[in-house]
Amino acid sequence: MKYERGQYEEAIRFYEKSIKIEEKRKPLNHQNLANSYNNIGVVYDKMGEYPKALSYYEKALEIKQQSLPPNHPDLAASYSNISMAYEKMGDYSKVLSSCEKALSIRQQSLPPNHPDLAVSYNNIGSVYRKMGEYPKALSSYEESLAIQQQSLPSNHPDLATSYNNIGSVYNSMSEYPKALSYYEKALSIQQQSLSPNHPNLASFYNNIGSVYGGMREYSKALSSYEKALAIQQQSLSPNHPDLASTYNNIGGLYGGMNEYSKALPYFEKALEIKQQSLPSNHPSLASTYDNIGMVHERMGNYSKARSCFERAVDIAQHSLAPNHPNVQKWKKNLERIKKL
Repeated sequence: MKYERGQYEEAIRFYEKSIKIEEKRKPLNHQNLANSYNNIGVVYDKMGEYPKALSYYEKALEIKQQSLPPNHPDLAASYSNISMAYEKMGDYSKVLSSCEKALSIRQQSLPPNHPDLAVSYNNIGSVYRKMGEYPKALSSYEESLAIQQQSLPSNHPDLATSYNNIGSVYNSMSEYPKALSYYEKALSIQQQSLSPNHPNLASFYNNIGSVYGGMREYSKALSSYEKALAIQQQSLSPNHPDLASTYNNIGGLYGGMNEYSKALPYFEKALEIKQQSLPSNHPSLASTYDNIGMVHERMGNYSKARSCFERAVDIAQHSLAPNHPNVQKWKKNLERIKKL
């Protein structure tokens, strides 16, 4: 697909042409039309333009509702896409509603141990985790894991994803030994099936680094992050967003150690990569500007801090819902620095 090469506008034009062609066909092929709307939604999602993505996902759903029975699995897939757009916009009540609709359809149309049911429980768990409702998140993730353990081989990558998700909940609950145990199970499964420099392994090392950081075992955290970085430098292009995430993690670790002069260049590397690889109003850029602003503030560089916080707020206001937690947080940072 063209959007995988970052040629977003070209991809959108291609799919819009497909829609015009499909609309002229008699009889109308609803499936092809829905797929084209869905693909445009995916492109806008990649661009960080979540309201536009949502609009196209909803058009795809509307077409499917006209042409498919109410419990068809394809409807569940559309509700899942809609839920992801709402999630990125920070509207968690609508995310949960869409996820539950997808689950309900799958419960009616699929056998009880079907892997797609596990996906639905996993998605609901992710919403609850982001809402801070950790016991509910854990329950949903465990439902997902139970289905996968019945339907998949013990070294299947989807099991690694579930272990990873459960580890993330325990990490958020500051139950670090449990988190570490689940992350290590996830890593072990992936190491059986992937090459030593596969980029997926880097994400697990990043998560393990996060746990050690929470435990204030900074040398172990740094070691894990550096393993992640080494893998990514071998296996990804120099401007890949995942490299930015790892630089960001290392910057955050040094920030937590109050070593701000070491933190700053890592955050700046993360920003440089994101500026090359993401649209200019992508929320991830706002997050990095906020991180750099925090470091400048701690170093007493208040004018630089203010400039970074202003950029973060400006981007967020163009790409996130006004009530998104990050928008509120970054506005507070800007208001605080104005008083200094």
